[in-house]
Amino acid sequence: MPRSNYTSVPIYRAVRQNTAVLELAILGFLYEQPLHGYELKRRVAQLTGHVRPIADGTLYPAIKRLEKAGWLTRQTQPGTRAAPRHTLTLTDEGRRELRRRLREADGVEISDENHWFTVLAFLRHLDSPAEQAAVLGRRLAFLREPSSFFYDGERPLEAEEFDDPFRQGLLTIARATGVAELAWLDATLARLDGPAT
Repeated sequence: MPRSNYTSVPIYRAVRQNTAVLELAILGFLYEQPLHGYELKRRVAQLTGHVRPIADGTLYPAIKRLEKAGWLTRQTQPGTRAAPRHTLTLTDEGRRELRRRLREADGVEISDENHWFTVLAFLRHLDSPAEQAAVLGRRLAFLREPSSFFYDGERPLEAEEFDDPFRQGLLTIARATGVAELAWLDATLARLDGPAT
C-alpha cells in the first residue's frame, strides 16, 4: 500500500511545525500580492483552516515575527469607517525566504498532508523546474515507502486484513488517495524533467 498522507507527531513538536506551516502560508500569499491582514487571514483559513481555525492570536503574532525578521512590511492606511487598515507586503528578503523554505522542504513538510498541501500551493514560486522536481521527488520517495495506520509488529496492515469496516474504509481511502497522488507525481515529474520547449 502506498504511504498514507497522514502522520502523528508529539505535541511539543506539533506547535513548532504548525507555526512553520502558518509562516509558509503567509509568505506564500504575500509573495503573490500585498494583502490586508483580514484578507490574508481569510486566504490562510481557506488553505489550512479545515484542520484548525486560524485565530487572531495565532496569525498576528506570526505576522509580527515575520516583520521583525525583515521578511514583510506593514503600511498603515486609513480605514473607510473604522480603524486603520494594515497592508502587508513581502520584502525581497521575504521572497528569498519563501523560495528557500520551498526548496528545502523535507521531513514533516513532505510527510504531513497539511504541511505538504501548503508547500504544494506555492511550489510554483520556485523558478527552477529542477528545484520543483527535487521537492516532488522527496514526496514521491516518502509515498513509496510501505506504511499503514496499523501494524503487526513492523509489518504494515492492509485494509483486507480487517473485519472492521471502519478500519477497512480508512485504509481503502488512504490507499486510493496515495495511488492518485503517485500517478500525479509521476506525470508531473515527467513533465518537469522533459525537454525544454
